[in-house]
Amino acid sequence: MAYQVRVAPSKVALQNLLVCVILFRTVYYAILGMGCRMLQVYELDVLAPVDFKTKPSWFNTNSFSLNGGHLLCGLLFVLVVEEWIWDYAVSVTSLYVTITSTVMLEFPLTSHWWDSLSGLISMLCGGQTLAYCLFKDNFIYPDLDDFKQND
Repeated sequence: MAYQVRVAPSKVALQNLLVCVILFRTVYYAILGMGCRMLQVYELDVLAPVDFKTKPSWFNTNSFSLNGGHLLCGLLFVLVVEEWIWDYAVSVTSLYVTITSTVMLEFPLTSHWWDSLSGLISMLCGGQTLAYCLFKDNFIYPDLDDFKQND
C-alpha cells in the first residue's frame, strides 16, 4: 500500500516559486563567475547583484549575468513549472526588484539597471515557447465560456 501525501495548491505554488528563485540565483552566480573569469575581473563586490548605483562599464558583468540568467532560467523553469512560465518569471523578477530596493534602501530609477532586466522578455518568450513545444498535448487553455455576460 502506497502512502499518498496531498499538498494544497498554494503550497505547491510557493514551493515552485522557491525552487525558481534558487534556480535563478544559482544560474545568475554561475554566469557571473564565468563572466568574471572570461573578462579577468578578479574583484567582485558583495552588492554586485543589487548595485544599481555603479555606472555600467565594459567590465561590469552584472548586466550580462542578469540577461543571461533570465534567458537560461526561462528555459530551465519549464522543467519546474511546466506551462506556467510567465507567472513564475514575473514573480521571480518582482521579488528580485523588491530585494534590490530593500538592500539599497531606495527604488532603482537608473535606466541601465532597468535595461539589464530586459532579459525578462527573453525569459518569457523563450520559456513559454519551449513549454508550448514540450507540453502542447496537455497545454492549459483558458475556458472563455465562463466569462459570458448574463443578460
